[in-house]
Amino acid sequence: MSDCTDSRLNALAAWLTRILPTPPLGLMPASSDASFRRYFRFTREGRTWIVMDAPPERESLQAFLRVGHILQNAGIQVPAVHAVNEAEGFLLLDDLGSTPYYALRHTPAATELYQAALLTLARMQARIRPADHPALPSYDEALLRRELHIFREWFLEGLLRLRLTPAEQTLWAWVSDHLVSRALAQPVVFVHRDFHSRNLMATGDSSPGVLDFQDAVQGPLTYDLVSLLRDCYVLWPETRVDAWVEDFRRLTGTCSSPEAFRHDFDLMGMQRHLKAVGIFARLKQRDGKPGYLADIPRTLSYVSVVAGLYPELSALGRFLDDRVYHRLSEVLP
Repeated sequence: MSDCTDSRLNALAAWLTRILPTPPLGLMPASSDASFRRYFRFTREGRTWIVMDAPPERESLQAFLRVGHILQNAGIQVPAVHAVNEAEGFLLLDDLGSTPYYALRHTPAATELYQAALLTLARMQARIRPADHPALPSYDEALLRRELHIFREWFLEGLLRLRLTPAEQTLWAWVSDHLVSRALAQPVVFVHRDFHSRNLMATGDSSPGVLDFQDAVQGPLTYDLVSLLRDCYVLWPETRVDAWVEDFRRLTGTCSSPEAFRHDFDLMGMQRHLKAVGIFARLKQRDGKPGYLADIPRTLSYVSVVAGLYPELSALGRFLDDRVYHRLSEVLP
């Protein structure tokens, strides 16, 4: 553990000692995170608690507090906040348990859990109207394009060291334009942005506990559905995904036909997965976190599958087959 980490842990323990009648019984890591946030669990008077460490120079507590309040008012189960130290970047939170959906993905409970997640997502979109929360950032063209550029900069040119030919640059520009325009044409709703198996907790209640919501925006209708069903960490059978997508379309009462809704879902997924592959590569190169490299093949496979479904994207599929997969096999551990 580095001196910097020791320093923050010491400050965290000192803060808890100041605000609690009795000191906590040790701080144990509660989860890993791709960001600079860390979470610790401790026991006090027979109850477990979570404390968040968010270095102020890296992370803002205000977004977490603001979005958590919005979700709580909408009846979504999120951790209650018991104490705030904004100057040092610490929060004292309820503990929603240590069983994410990810841990139960291969159990008989998975079907019921995911139906509950779909209901929660539909409720979230119905009860949180973007017009009522103008402070929520917009998932606009600039943000969509920045995210797609992460794939080119950190994955293609960074991790794989590929240099695009003029024809490939033209292809990439067209794919980016196409995905951005399709995303912006969707109805605008509240978007969690990371609504997936590692951020949904099985709490024993009928609806999941929802975590990691601080990056919420107002954006495309299908984005969170893609996060849930085309999870970068869990591969579901296609027939199950088909049924869940249609269940959600009916739950939300969208006017789109099943085919049009699925088209939006697929292309939104392509945008998200290209971004995610780029982020996994960036975590390795910039942040020294190589563990996410193992998730790249699964995540990239979603892109290939969608490219094979729509003729206008077939050139992207050929580019992945001809130029990307061989190079990827050489760089993965």
